[in-house]
Amino acid sequence: MQGLNGKTVIVTGGGGGIGGATCLRFAREGAAVGVLDLNPEAAERIAAQIRDAGGRALAMRCDITDRVSVDVALAAVQESLGPVDVLVNNAGWDVFKPFTKTEPVQWERLIAINLTGALHMHHAVLPGMVERKRGRIVNIASDAARVGSSGEAVYAACKGGLVSFSKTIAREHARHGITVNVVCPGPTETALFEDYKQGAGNPEKLVEAFTRSIPLGRIGKPDDLPGAIAFFASDDAAFITGQVLSVSGGLTMNG
Repeated sequence: MQGLNGKTVIVTGGGGGIGGATCLRFAREGAAVGVLDLNPEAAERIAAQIRDAGGRALAMRCDITDRVSVDVALAAVQESLGPVDVLVNNAGWDVFKPFTKTEPVQWERLIAINLTGALHMHHAVLPGMVERKRGRIVNIASDAARVGSSGEAVYAACKGGLVSFSKTIAREHARHGITVNVVCPGPTETALFEDYKQGAGNPEKLVEAFTRSIPLGRIGKPDDLPGAIAFFASDDAAFITGQVLSVSGGLTMNG
């Protein structure tokens, strides 16, 4: 894709399924990658793969719910790899229960990771992008934000908030040459989805139901997402901002 070679990219949750696949894709496009994750060993595994293939990468432990941790990680990435051109907010967490079975302490953690964490990242990275008059932000939400999802009420609320926030930031910063877009995965074979299956009580039946509901006839894989994410980050999408794209095998179809 155009315009990614030589750029510096940060991916939160970069040690996980979708995040790791996304880091590797950006590296193949010639970008230097800051792999941020709460699990430093997972982040380092991805960064090592990139370096072993001849790319540039830095793994950093980062708790996106803690602004100090965010600022430390950002400073380290910029010192090692250069100013951040692309931010991918991918980190997330969920608890799979009917809303009335959840507790406020769970709501607080869900909001901290899935919404406040992304706000921290934007607030830390945007000033530099504004100063340089360029930047790409890609936020990873969920089809739960678009149509709802049983057992994920607070998670869906956070992701819906992220969609609305993204559109607002896209408007506020268009004049600075910064684009902000959203990718919404559907059910995807990640650790998060594995937790979701176990919480359902009958994992096999749940997978069968999801598979039947997806027109393309399968659950998504982490490698299904990086193409869309890299597209929004590339110069091929230079005239696209404030948009939401579902990557879900047709599970949702929004006009």
